[in-house]
Amino acid sequence: MITKSELQDLLQTTETYRVERTTSTNDMDKFQEAICAFANDLPNSRKNGYLILGAYDNGTLSGLKVDDALLKKIAAIRSDGNILPLPMMSVERFEFPEGDLLVAEVSPSLLPPVRYRGRTFVRIGPRRDIATEAEERILLERRTSYMATFDAMPCLGATINDIETLYIQQEYLPQVIDAEVLAGDKRDIKEQLAAIHLYDLTHDCPTNAAIILFGKNPRHFFPGFYIQYVRFAGKAIGGEVLNERRFQGPLCKLLPELELFVSNAIITQRPVSISLFREKTIINYPNNALRELLMNACMHRDYQSNMPVRLYQFDDHIEIMNAGGLYGEARPENFPTVNDYRNPIVAEAMKEMKYVNMFNQGIRRVQEMLRENDNEEAEFDVSKLTVFVVNIFSTVDDSRDVPQGVTQGVTQDVTQDVTQDVTQDVTQDDTQDDTQEISLDKWIEEQIKKNPKITTDEIAKISGFTSRTIKRHITKLPHIKYVGSGYSGHWEITDNK
Repeated sequence: MITKSELQDLLQTTETYRVERTTSTNDMDKFQEAICAFANDLPNSRKNGYLILGAYDNGTLSGLKVDDALLKKIAAIRSDGNILPLPMMSVERFEFPEGDLLVAEVSPSLLPPVRYRGRTFVRIGPRRDIATEAEERILLERRTSYMATFDAMPCLGATINDIETLYIQQEYLPQVIDAEVLAGDKRDIKEQLAAIHLYDLTHDCPTNAAIILFGKNPRHFFPGFYIQYVRFAGKAIGGEVLNERRFQGPLCKLLPELELFVSNAIITQRPVSISLFREKTIINYPNNALRELLMNACMHRDYQSNMPVRLYQFDDHIEIMNAGGLYGEARPENFPTVNDYRNPIVAEAMKEMKYVNMFNQGIRRVQEMLRENDNEEAEFDVSKLTVFVVNIFSTVDDSRDVPQGVTQGVTQDVTQDVTQDVTQDVTQDDTQDDTQEISLDKWIEEQIKKNPKITTDEIAKISGFTSRTIKRHITKLPHIKYVGSGYSGHWEITDNK
Protein backbone atom coordinates (compact mmCIF):
# COMPACT_ATOMS: atom_id res chain seq x y z
CA MET A 1 0.00 0.00 0.00
CA ILE A 2 1.13 3.56 -0.69
CA THR A 3 2.78 5.44 2.18
CA LYS A 4 1.66 8.80 3.55
CA SER A 5 4.65 10.65 2.08
CA GLU A 6 4.11 9.05 -1.34
CA LEU A 7 0.45 10.09 -1.18
CA GLN A 8 1.43 13.70 -0.47
CA ASP A 9 3.68 13.65 -3.54
CA LEU A 10 0.78 12.38 -5.69
CA LEU A 11 -1.43 15.21 -4.45
CA GLN A 12 1.01 17.75 -5.83
CA THR A 13 0.98 16.26 -9.35
CA THR A 14 -1.69 16.68 -11.97
CA GLU A 15 -4.12 13.82 -12.65
CA THR A 16 -2.58 11.17 -14.92
CA TYR A 17 -3.53 7.69 -16.10
CA ARG A 18 -2.55 6.53 -12.57
CA VAL A 19 -4.35 9.09 -10.40
CA GLU A 20 -7.94 10.29 -10.07
CA ARG A 21 -9.05 12.72 -7.33
CA THR A 22 -12.60 13.47 -6.25
CA THR A 23 -14.49 15.14 -3.40
CA SER A 24 -17.61 13.04 -3.92
CA THR A 25 -18.45 10.16 -1.60
CA ASN A 26 -21.66 8.90 -3.21
CA ASP A 27 -20.97 8.60 -6.96
CA MET A 28 -20.44 4.82 -6.98
CA ASP A 29 -20.59 4.59 -10.79
CA LYS A 30 -17.71 7.04 -11.05
CA PHE A 31 -15.65 5.15 -8.47
CA GLN A 32 -16.18 1.76 -10.11
CA GLU A 33 -15.43 3.07 -13.61
CA ALA A 34 -12.16 4.52 -12.28
CA ILE A 35 -11.19 1.25 -10.58
CA CYS A 36 -12.02 -0.67 -13.77
CA ALA A 37 -9.84 1.68 -15.84
CA PHE A 38 -6.89 1.39 -13.43
CA ALA A 39 -7.16 -2.41 -13.52
CA ASN A 40 -6.98 -2.43 -17.33
CA ASP A 41 -3.74 -0.36 -17.34
CA LEU A 42 -3.97 0.41 -21.06
CA PRO A 43 -0.46 2.02 -21.18
CA ASN A 44 0.90 -1.27 -19.73
CA SER A 45 2.94 0.58 -17.11
CA ARG A 46 2.51 -2.30 -14.62
CA LYS A 47 2.12 0.40 -11.95
CA ASN A 48 -0.73 0.73 -9.48
CA GLY A 49 -3.51 3.29 -9.94
CA TYR A 50 -5.01 5.44 -7.20
CA LEU A 51 -8.54 6.67 -6.62
CA ILE A 52 -8.29 9.41 -3.99
CA LEU A 53 -11.46 10.55 -2.20
CA GLY A 54 -11.38 13.85 -0.28
CA ALA A 55 -9.15 15.97 -2.56
CA TYR A 56 -9.82 18.67 -5.15
CA ASP A 57 -8.29 18.62 -8.63
CA ASN A 58 -5.56 21.02 -7.48
CA GLY A 59 -4.51 18.61 -4.71
CA THR A 60 -5.95 20.50 -1.70
CA LEU A 61 -8.02 18.54 0.80
CA SER A 62 -11.79 19.00 1.08
CA GLY A 63 -12.02 18.33 4.82
CA LEU A 64 -13.61 14.89 4.43
CA LYS A 65 -14.06 12.72 7.49
CA VAL A 66 -13.70 9.06 6.56
CA ASP A 67 -15.74 6.75 8.80
CA ASP A 68 -16.06 2.97 8.84
CA ALA A 69 -19.23 3.04 6.74
CA LEU A 70 -17.45 4.81 3.87
CA LEU A 71 -14.46 2.46 4.13
CA LYS A 72 -16.74 -0.57 3.91
CA LYS A 73 -18.69 0.89 0.99
CA ILE A 74 -15.59 1.52 -1.11
CA ALA A 75 -13.98 -1.80 -0.14
CA ALA A 76 -17.17 -3.65 -1.18
CA ILE A 77 -16.57 -2.56 -4.78
CA ARG A 78 -13.99 -5.30 -5.09
CA SER A 79 -16.44 -8.18 -4.67
CA ASP A 80 -19.92 -6.85 -5.47
CA GLY A 81 -19.80 -8.50 -8.93
CA ASN A 82 -20.14 -5.33 -10.99
CA ILE A 83 -16.46 -5.37 -11.98
CA LEU A 84 -15.27 -8.59 -13.63
CA PRO A 85 -12.77 -10.16 -13.36
CA LEU A 86 -12.57 -9.08 -9.73
CA PRO A 87 -9.99 -6.30 -9.35
CA MET A 88 -6.95 -6.52 -7.08
CA MET A 89 -7.29 -3.54 -4.76
CA SER A 90 -6.84 -2.34 -1.21
CA VAL A 91 -8.47 0.55 0.65
CA GLU A 92 -6.84 2.73 3.33
CA ARG A 93 -7.66 5.89 5.33
CA PHE A 94 -5.06 8.64 5.79
CA GLU A 95 -5.53 11.44 8.35
CA PHE A 96 -4.26 15.01 7.83
CA PRO A 97 -4.89 18.26 9.75
CA GLU A 98 -6.96 19.56 6.81
CA GLY A 99 -9.10 16.41 6.65
CA ASP A 100 -9.00 12.71 5.80
CA LEU A 101 -8.25 10.96 2.53
CA LEU A 102 -9.62 7.57 1.45
CA VAL A 103 -7.33 5.88 -1.09
CA ALA A 104 -8.25 2.87 -3.21
CA GLU A 105 -5.05 1.38 -4.62
CA VAL A 106 -5.67 -0.78 -7.73
CA SER A 107 -3.18 -3.24 -9.23
CA PRO A 108 -3.07 -3.90 -13.00
CA SER A 109 -5.07 -7.02 -13.79
CA LEU A 110 -3.41 -10.14 -15.17
CA LEU A 111 -6.69 -10.99 -16.92
CA PRO A 112 -7.68 -7.94 -18.95
CA PRO A 113 -10.00 -6.67 -20.24
CA VAL A 114 -11.73 -5.85 -16.95
CA ARG A 115 -15.34 -4.71 -17.41
CA TYR A 116 -17.75 -2.70 -15.29
CA ARG A 117 -21.30 -3.86 -16.02
CA GLY A 118 -20.19 -5.21 -19.38
CA ARG A 119 -18.28 -2.09 -20.50
CA THR A 120 -14.48 -1.78 -20.63
CA PHE A 121 -13.13 1.46 -19.19
CA VAL A 122 -9.58 2.73 -19.74
CA ARG A 123 -7.53 5.81 -18.85
CA ILE A 124 -6.43 8.06 -21.71
CA GLY A 125 -4.03 10.34 -19.85
CA PRO A 126 -6.08 12.07 -17.12
CA ARG A 127 -9.38 11.16 -18.84
CA ARG A 128 -11.50 8.08 -18.27
CA ASP A 129 -13.38 6.64 -21.25
CA ILE A 130 -14.88 3.49 -22.78
CA ALA A 131 -12.35 1.38 -24.70
CA THR A 132 -12.53 1.25 -28.48
CA GLU A 133 -12.58 -2.06 -30.36
CA ALA A 134 -8.86 -1.72 -31.12
CA GLU A 135 -8.07 -1.02 -27.45
CA GLU A 136 -10.11 -4.06 -26.37
CA ARG A 137 -8.13 -6.20 -28.81
CA ILE A 138 -4.86 -4.95 -27.26
CA LEU A 139 -6.12 -5.91 -23.81
CA LEU A 140 -7.24 -9.35 -25.04
CA GLU A 141 -3.82 -10.02 -26.56
CA ARG A 142 -2.19 -8.96 -23.30
CA ARG A 143 -4.43 -11.36 -21.39
CA THR A 144 -3.22 -14.22 -23.59
CA SER A 145 0.41 -13.33 -23.01
CA TYR A 146 -0.09 -13.21 -19.23
CA MET A 147 -1.80 -16.59 -19.03
CA ALA A 148 1.15 -18.95 -18.85
CA THR A 149 0.33 -22.64 -19.04
CA PHE A 150 0.96 -24.78 -15.97
CA ASP A 151 4.12 -26.34 -17.35
CA ALA A 152 5.62 -22.87 -17.99
CA MET A 153 5.09 -21.72 -14.40
CA PRO A 154 7.91 -21.83 -11.84
CA CYS A 155 7.98 -24.87 -9.57
CA LEU A 156 8.34 -22.93 -6.34
CA GLY A 157 10.38 -24.77 -3.75
CA ALA A 158 12.44 -26.65 -6.33
CA THR A 159 16.10 -25.91 -7.08
CA ILE A 160 18.52 -26.65 -9.89
CA ASN A 161 19.58 -29.74 -7.90
CA ASP A 162 16.09 -31.24 -8.31
CA ILE A 163 16.55 -31.87 -12.04
CA GLU A 164 18.90 -34.13 -14.01
CA THR A 165 21.17 -31.38 -15.40
CA LEU A 166 23.76 -33.89 -16.63
CA TYR A 167 21.15 -35.75 -18.69
CA ILE A 168 19.85 -32.45 -20.09
CA GLN A 169 23.33 -31.30 -21.11
CA GLN A 170 24.47 -34.61 -22.60
CA GLU A 171 21.25 -36.02 -24.08
CA TYR A 172 18.52 -33.40 -24.46
CA LEU A 173 20.21 -30.14 -25.45
CA PRO A 174 22.09 -31.73 -28.40
CA GLN A 175 18.68 -32.83 -29.76
CA VAL A 176 17.06 -29.38 -29.62
CA ILE A 177 19.98 -27.00 -30.32
CA ASP A 178 22.36 -26.99 -33.26
CA ALA A 179 25.74 -28.45 -32.31
CA GLU A 180 27.67 -25.38 -33.49
CA VAL A 181 25.38 -23.03 -31.56
CA LEU A 182 25.58 -25.20 -28.47
CA ALA A 183 29.38 -25.32 -28.61
CA GLY A 184 29.54 -21.51 -28.67
CA ASP A 185 27.02 -21.03 -25.85
CA LYS A 186 29.05 -19.97 -22.81
CA ARG A 187 26.07 -19.16 -20.56
CA ASP A 188 25.59 -21.09 -17.33
CA ILE A 189 23.11 -23.97 -17.20
CA LYS A 190 20.33 -21.86 -15.66
CA GLU A 191 20.36 -19.37 -18.53
CA GLN A 192 20.50 -22.16 -21.09
CA LEU A 193 17.48 -23.85 -19.53
CA ALA A 194 15.62 -20.54 -19.28
CA ALA A 195 16.00 -20.12 -23.06
CA ILE A 196 13.99 -23.31 -23.61
CA HIS A 197 11.43 -22.59 -20.83
CA LEU A 198 12.84 -25.07 -18.34
CA TYR A 199 14.05 -22.53 -15.77
CA ASP A 200 12.54 -19.40 -14.24
CA LEU A 201 15.28 -16.85 -13.60
CA THR A 202 12.95 -14.47 -11.75
CA HIS A 203 12.17 -17.03 -9.06
CA ASP A 204 15.49 -18.90 -9.46
CA CYS A 205 13.87 -22.31 -9.80
CA PRO A 206 13.03 -24.87 -12.51
CA THR A 207 9.70 -24.66 -14.25
CA ASN A 208 7.06 -27.34 -13.79
CA ALA A 209 7.97 -28.68 -17.25
CA ALA A 210 11.58 -29.23 -16.14
CA ILE A 211 10.43 -31.29 -13.13
CA ILE A 212 7.98 -33.29 -15.25
CA LEU A 213 10.53 -34.01 -17.96
CA PHE A 214 13.81 -34.28 -16.05
CA GLY A 215 13.07 -34.15 -12.32
CA LYS A 216 14.92 -36.45 -9.95
CA ASN A 217 11.77 -37.05 -7.90
CA PRO A 218 8.75 -35.56 -9.73
CA ARG A 219 6.20 -37.09 -7.34
CA HIS A 220 7.58 -34.94 -4.52
CA PHE A 221 6.06 -31.97 -6.35
CA PHE A 222 3.24 -33.73 -8.28
CA PRO A 223 1.90 -36.67 -6.23
CA GLY A 224 -0.36 -37.92 -9.03
CA PHE A 225 2.43 -38.12 -11.60
CA TYR A 226 2.69 -41.86 -12.29
CA ILE A 227 1.10 -44.53 -14.46
CA GLN A 228 -0.87 -47.28 -12.77
CA TYR A 229 -1.06 -50.56 -14.72
CA VAL A 230 -3.46 -53.27 -13.56
CA ARG A 231 -4.30 -56.53 -15.32
CA PHE A 232 -7.76 -57.70 -14.26
CA ALA A 233 -9.23 -61.13 -14.84
CA GLY A 234 -12.50 -60.79 -16.68
CA LYS A 235 -13.98 -57.93 -18.62
CA ALA A 236 -14.66 -55.33 -15.91
CA ILE A 237 -13.17 -53.83 -12.76
CA GLY A 238 -13.85 -56.17 -9.88
CA GLY A 239 -12.14 -59.20 -11.29
CA GLU A 240 -9.09 -60.73 -9.71
CA VAL A 241 -5.92 -58.65 -10.08
CA LEU A 242 -3.49 -60.75 -12.11
CA ASN A 243 -0.70 -58.19 -12.37
CA GLU A 244 0.02 -54.68 -11.11
CA ARG A 245 2.80 -52.25 -11.81
CA ARG A 246 3.56 -48.56 -11.24
CA PHE A 247 5.63 -46.45 -13.63
CA GLN A 248 7.06 -43.27 -12.15
CA GLY A 249 9.94 -40.87 -12.58
CA PRO A 250 10.57 -38.09 -15.11
CA LEU A 251 9.24 -38.55 -18.61
CA CYS A 252 12.77 -38.91 -20.01
CA LYS A 253 13.06 -42.21 -18.11
CA LEU A 254 9.41 -43.24 -17.74
CA LEU A 255 8.53 -43.21 -21.45
CA PRO A 256 11.18 -45.70 -22.68
CA GLU A 257 10.38 -48.00 -19.75
CA LEU A 258 6.68 -47.82 -20.63
CA GLU A 259 7.37 -48.54 -24.31
CA LEU A 260 9.36 -51.65 -23.42
CA PHE A 261 6.65 -52.90 -21.05
CA VAL A 262 3.89 -52.49 -23.64
CA SER A 263 5.87 -54.38 -26.28
CA ASN A 264 6.89 -57.26 -24.01
CA ALA A 265 4.05 -57.63 -21.51
CA ILE A 266 0.85 -56.40 -23.18
CA ILE A 267 1.24 -57.06 -26.89
CA THR A 268 0.85 -60.75 -27.69
CA GLN A 269 0.83 -62.61 -30.98
CA ARG A 270 -0.10 -66.17 -31.75
CA PRO A 271 -0.23 -68.35 -34.86
CA VAL A 272 -3.72 -69.61 -35.66
CA SER A 273 -4.42 -72.21 -38.35
CA ILE A 274 -7.17 -70.98 -40.61
CA SER A 275 -7.22 -73.99 -42.90
CA LEU A 276 -5.22 -77.04 -43.81
CA PHE A 277 -2.88 -74.95 -45.92
CA ARG A 278 -2.79 -71.58 -44.18
CA GLU A 279 -1.78 -70.02 -40.88
CA LYS A 280 -2.39 -66.48 -39.62
CA THR A 281 -0.57 -64.55 -36.91
CA ILE A 282 -3.08 -62.75 -34.69
CA ILE A 283 -1.90 -59.74 -32.66
CA ASN A 284 -4.17 -58.63 -29.84
CA TYR A 285 -3.34 -54.90 -30.18
CA PRO A 286 -1.19 -53.04 -32.70
CA ASN A 287 1.86 -51.90 -30.76
CA ASN A 288 2.11 -48.45 -32.35
CA ALA A 289 -1.55 -47.67 -31.71
CA LEU A 290 -1.28 -48.45 -28.01
CA ARG A 291 1.99 -46.53 -27.82
CA GLU A 292 0.40 -43.47 -29.47
CA LEU A 293 -2.49 -43.42 -26.99
CA LEU A 294 -0.18 -43.70 -23.99
CA MET A 295 2.11 -40.94 -25.27
CA ASN A 296 -0.95 -38.71 -25.73
CA ALA A 297 -2.07 -39.48 -22.18
CA CYS A 298 1.32 -38.38 -20.79
CA MET A 299 1.42 -35.30 -23.01
CA HIS A 300 -2.11 -33.99 -22.41
CA ARG A 301 -2.78 -34.98 -18.80
CA ASP A 302 -3.44 -32.46 -16.03
CA TYR A 303 -0.34 -32.66 -13.86
CA GLN A 304 -2.01 -30.69 -11.07
CA SER A 305 -4.36 -33.60 -10.42
CA ASN A 306 -3.56 -36.30 -7.86
CA MET A 307 -5.04 -38.95 -10.16
CA PRO A 308 -2.52 -41.14 -12.01
CA VAL A 309 -2.82 -42.21 -15.62
CA ARG A 310 -4.77 -45.46 -15.50
CA LEU A 311 -3.75 -48.29 -17.83
CA TYR A 312 -6.23 -51.09 -17.10
CA GLN A 313 -6.12 -54.31 -19.11
CA PHE A 314 -9.06 -56.70 -19.24
CA ASP A 315 -9.65 -59.93 -21.13
CA ASP A 316 -11.17 -58.20 -24.14
CA HIS A 317 -10.11 -54.54 -23.97
CA ILE A 318 -7.75 -51.93 -22.52
CA GLU A 319 -8.89 -48.73 -20.83
CA ILE A 320 -6.65 -45.66 -20.67
CA MET A 321 -7.82 -42.81 -18.45
CA ASN A 322 -5.91 -39.63 -17.68
CA ALA A 323 -6.75 -36.56 -15.63
CA GLY A 324 -7.93 -33.55 -17.60
CA GLY A 325 -10.70 -33.43 -20.18
CA LEU A 326 -10.55 -31.68 -23.55
CA TYR A 327 -8.53 -28.48 -23.35
CA GLY A 328 -8.64 -25.06 -24.98
CA GLU A 329 -10.08 -25.01 -28.48
CA ALA A 330 -10.78 -28.77 -28.43
CA ARG A 331 -14.43 -29.50 -27.61
CA PRO A 332 -16.67 -32.58 -27.88
CA GLU A 333 -18.29 -31.28 -31.07
CA ASN A 334 -14.96 -30.79 -32.92
CA PHE A 335 -12.92 -33.69 -31.46
CA PRO A 336 -10.61 -35.05 -32.89
CA THR A 337 -10.40 -32.53 -35.74
CA VAL A 338 -9.27 -29.67 -33.49
CA ASN A 339 -6.39 -30.10 -31.05
CA ASP A 340 -4.92 -27.92 -28.30
CA TYR A 341 -2.08 -28.34 -25.83
CA ARG A 342 -2.52 -28.16 -22.08
CA ASN A 343 1.25 -28.60 -21.66
CA PRO A 344 2.91 -27.06 -24.75
CA ILE A 345 6.46 -27.15 -23.33
CA VAL A 346 6.12 -30.82 -22.37
CA ALA A 347 4.60 -31.55 -25.79
CA GLU A 348 7.47 -29.82 -27.59
CA ALA A 349 10.05 -31.74 -25.55
CA MET A 350 8.35 -35.06 -26.29
CA LYS A 351 8.41 -34.16 -29.97
CA GLU A 352 12.13 -33.42 -29.81
CA MET A 353 12.70 -36.77 -28.08
CA LYS A 354 10.77 -38.45 -30.95
CA TYR A 355 7.83 -39.69 -28.88
CA VAL A 356 5.14 -37.62 -30.64
CA ASN A 357 4.93 -35.64 -33.88
CA MET A 358 2.39 -32.88 -32.99
CA PHE A 359 0.79 -33.06 -36.45
CA ASN A 360 -2.72 -33.59 -35.02
CA GLN A 361 -2.91 -36.95 -36.79
CA GLY A 362 -2.60 -39.24 -33.78
CA ILE A 363 -6.25 -40.26 -33.44
CA ARG A 364 -6.66 -40.88 -37.16
CA ARG A 365 -3.48 -42.98 -37.26
CA VAL A 366 -4.62 -44.99 -34.22
CA GLN A 367 -7.95 -45.84 -35.87
CA GLU A 368 -6.21 -46.83 -39.11
CA MET A 369 -3.78 -49.13 -37.29
CA LEU A 370 -6.62 -50.75 -35.37
CA ARG A 371 -8.61 -51.39 -38.55
CA GLU A 372 -5.60 -52.87 -40.31
CA ASN A 373 -5.11 -55.26 -37.38
CA ASP A 374 -8.83 -56.25 -37.46
CA ASN A 375 -9.54 -54.53 -34.12
CA GLU A 376 -12.66 -52.52 -33.59
CA GLU A 377 -12.13 -48.76 -33.68
CA ALA A 378 -11.17 -47.15 -30.38
CA GLU A 379 -13.95 -45.56 -28.35
CA PHE A 380 -13.22 -42.09 -26.95
CA ASP A 381 -15.27 -40.69 -24.09
CA VAL A 382 -14.86 -36.90 -24.20
CA SER A 383 -18.05 -36.12 -22.29
CA LYS A 384 -16.38 -35.96 -18.88
CA LEU A 385 -15.02 -32.60 -17.74
CA THR A 386 -12.14 -33.80 -15.59
CA VAL A 387 -10.92 -37.01 -17.29
CA PHE A 388 -10.27 -38.34 -20.79
CA VAL A 389 -11.04 -42.01 -21.45
CA VAL A 390 -10.25 -44.28 -24.40
CA ASN A 391 -11.06 -47.98 -24.80
CA ILE A 392 -9.43 -50.22 -27.37
CA PHE A 393 -10.66 -53.75 -28.00
CA SER A 394 -8.60 -56.88 -28.48
CA THR A 395 -8.84 -59.10 -31.53
CA VAL A 396 -8.97 -62.10 -29.20
CA ASP A 397 -10.31 -62.92 -25.77
CA ASP A 398 -7.13 -63.10 -23.71
CA SER A 399 -8.82 -65.31 -21.12
CA ARG A 400 -8.79 -68.23 -23.55
CA ASP A 401 -5.89 -70.55 -24.13
CA VAL A 402 -3.83 -70.00 -27.23
CA PRO A 403 -5.61 -71.90 -30.01
CA GLN A 404 -3.62 -74.86 -31.27
CA GLY A 405 -5.38 -74.86 -34.62
CA VAL A 406 -8.81 -74.83 -36.07
CA THR A 407 -11.37 -77.49 -35.31
CA GLN A 408 -11.44 -80.83 -36.99
CA GLY A 409 -14.53 -79.67 -38.85
CA VAL A 410 -12.60 -76.93 -40.60
CA THR A 411 -9.92 -79.33 -41.69
CA GLN A 412 -12.57 -81.63 -43.10
CA ASP A 413 -14.35 -78.73 -44.82
CA VAL A 414 -11.29 -77.82 -46.83
CA THR A 415 -11.31 -80.31 -49.68
CA GLN A 416 -8.36 -81.57 -51.61
CA ASP A 417 -9.63 -79.76 -54.72
CA VAL A 418 -9.56 -76.38 -52.98
CA THR A 419 -6.04 -77.08 -51.72
CA GLN A 420 -4.85 -77.83 -55.24
CA ASP A 421 -6.55 -74.71 -56.68
CA VAL A 422 -4.92 -72.44 -54.13
CA THR A 423 -1.52 -74.09 -54.59
CA GLN A 424 -1.72 -73.42 -58.31
CA ASP A 425 -2.93 -69.83 -57.90
CA VAL A 426 -0.40 -68.72 -55.30
CA THR A 427 3.22 -68.86 -56.45
CA GLN A 428 6.25 -69.16 -54.26
CA ASP A 429 6.99 -65.44 -54.73
CA ASP A 430 3.65 -64.23 -53.32
CA THR A 431 3.68 -62.73 -49.85
CA GLN A 432 2.12 -64.49 -46.92
CA ASP A 433 -0.58 -61.81 -46.66
CA ASP A 434 -1.58 -62.35 -50.30
CA THR A 435 -1.80 -66.09 -49.67
CA GLN A 436 -4.01 -65.49 -46.67
CA GLU A 437 -6.35 -63.16 -48.58
CA ILE A 438 -6.79 -65.57 -51.52
CA SER A 439 -7.10 -68.63 -49.29
CA LEU A 440 -9.69 -67.11 -46.98
CA ASP A 441 -11.83 -65.86 -49.88
CA LYS A 442 -11.88 -69.33 -51.45
CA TRP A 443 -12.46 -71.05 -48.15
CA ILE A 444 -15.42 -68.75 -47.32
CA GLU A 445 -16.93 -69.50 -50.72
CA GLU A 446 -16.62 -73.24 -50.09
CA GLN A 447 -18.43 -72.92 -46.75
CA ILE A 448 -21.28 -71.03 -48.39
CA LYS A 449 -21.55 -73.61 -51.18
CA LYS A 450 -21.88 -76.39 -48.63
CA ASN A 451 -24.34 -74.52 -46.44
CA PRO A 452 -26.11 -71.54 -48.13
CA LYS A 453 -27.84 -70.67 -44.83
CA ILE A 454 -24.60 -70.40 -42.81
CA THR A 455 -24.20 -67.10 -40.94
CA THR A 456 -21.11 -64.91 -40.83
CA ASP A 457 -20.90 -65.55 -37.09
CA GLU A 458 -20.80 -69.28 -37.72
CA ILE A 459 -18.11 -68.84 -40.37
CA ALA A 460 -16.11 -66.71 -37.95
CA LYS A 461 -16.45 -69.26 -35.16
CA ILE A 462 -15.04 -72.16 -37.16
CA SER A 463 -12.34 -70.07 -38.87
CA GLY A 464 -10.85 -68.27 -35.88
CA PHE A 465 -11.37 -64.84 -37.46
CA THR A 466 -13.71 -62.14 -36.18
CA SER A 467 -17.16 -61.66 -37.71
CA ARG A 468 -16.04 -58.25 -38.90
CA THR A 469 -13.16 -59.78 -40.87
CA ILE A 470 -15.47 -62.36 -42.49
CA LYS A 471 -17.96 -59.65 -43.48
CA ARG A 472 -15.14 -57.54 -44.94
CA HIS A 473 -13.97 -60.43 -47.13
CA ILE A 474 -17.50 -61.26 -48.31
CA THR A 475 -18.06 -57.67 -49.44
CA LYS A 476 -15.05 -58.11 -51.75
CA LEU A 477 -16.78 -61.05 -53.45
CA PRO A 478 -19.45 -59.47 -55.69
CA HIS A 479 -20.61 -62.86 -56.96
CA ILE A 480 -21.83 -63.81 -53.47
CA LYS A 481 -25.07 -62.18 -52.33
CA TYR A 482 -27.44 -62.72 -49.44
CA VAL A 483 -31.05 -63.10 -50.54
CA GLY A 484 -33.92 -62.52 -48.13
CA SER A 485 -33.61 -61.27 -44.57
CA GLY A 486 -32.69 -62.63 -41.18
CA TYR A 487 -32.58 -66.35 -40.56
CA SER A 488 -35.02 -67.01 -43.40
CA GLY A 489 -32.53 -65.76 -46.02
CA HIS A 490 -29.70 -67.57 -47.76
CA TRP A 491 -26.54 -67.01 -49.78
CA GLU A 492 -26.47 -67.22 -53.57
CA ILE A 493 -23.34 -67.61 -55.70
CA THR A 494 -23.45 -66.45 -59.32
CA ASP A 495 -21.12 -67.55 -62.09
CA ASN A 496 -20.10 -64.06 -63.33
CA LYS A 497 -17.21 -63.39 -60.96
